[in-house]
Amino acid sequence: MATSKIERLMNLVICLLSTRQFLTAEKIRESVAGYDDSSSYEAFSRMFERDKNELRDLGVPLETGQASRYSTVEGYRINRDAYELPDIELSSEESAAVAVAVQLWESPELIAVAQGALLKLRAAGVQVDAESSSTPVTAVPARTRGSEPALGKLLAAIDAGRAVRFPHRSALNEPFVQRSVQPWGVVTTHGRWYLVGHDVDRDAVRTFRLSRIGDDVTAYGPVGAVHKPDDIDLREIVDRVTGSGAVTGTATVWVAAGRAYELRRLGTETGEREFDGRPGTVLSLPVRSRDWIARLVAGHGVDALVLEPPELRQDVLGKLRASAGIAGANEGGGR
Repeated sequence: MATSKIERLMNLVICLLSTRQFLTAEKIRESVAGYDDSSSYEAFSRMFERDKNELRDLGVPLETGQASRYSTVEGYRINRDAYELPDIELSSEESAAVAVAVQLWESPELIAVAQGALLKLRAAGVQVDAESSSTPVTAVPARTRGSEPALGKLLAAIDAGRAVRFPHRSALNEPFVQRSVQPWGVVTTHGRWYLVGHDVDRDAVRTFRLSRIGDDVTAYGPVGAVHKPDDIDLREIVDRVTGSGAVTGTATVWVAAGRAYELRRLGTETGEREFDGRPGTVLSLPVRSRDWIARLVAGHGVDALVLEPPELRQDVLGKLRASAGIAGANEGGGR
């Protein structure tokens, strides 16, 4: 049975993480399950090139360098220092919560794949780090990556250049709505995974958080019909939508006492202030994406109010009016 794309990508990540040496493309073809399905070296090269781009879009720090001091052949590895999380200090209560979460996140299917991949690497003569091989490879949290069946089907459709239909909801408490999308790629940022593509029904570029996509993903249309435009930067699109790019300014926002904890986590307290008799805190928020921060503030309703800049205040008002179905409402009140 042919290896699925998600399994092949996972095998590739395990391979490049499990050794300090740079591996040549030929060694990777011999060692990583999924590439032996290629009918020729040219077919493998095209597949490997797509996979490298996919990993970079997912934020994996792929490095190139000489495979050995006696050869000029280029090799590949993943920079583990850049890939791994820094040391994190947790309280006893936080540690207990993380331990419970890890148990909930484990995926027997992917762990079995990881263990099999490490065995194959050793059999192929790849020098596997003892430190990495002694540590079990755990799955990406399901609530951030979405379900494995959905992710696998989306990656397969992207690889085949086919459009997809899937159920999607804009929030966890919202009903699923059927979407038709020409998928361009999957990007991960701050632990969340996003599908980027052209929304056929809306005739616009859209991002979809994978954790809000249902399992029923169906590819349709001819193979090779969907292509990512050359001038499209998937990561830039996700950064713009999620507010993960470079800081471009600051916003001053008032939040009600005991409310809007998400805004409080993002901002810095600068003082206390009352509005309409309600006590609250004034925050200074970094702005990376004005649209994203406007949606975030608007989502807190009367518990958050933009003080500066006025352009952001108008953006929030517009989103609140649109949500309430009000056109040209009086701007008084400002929330």
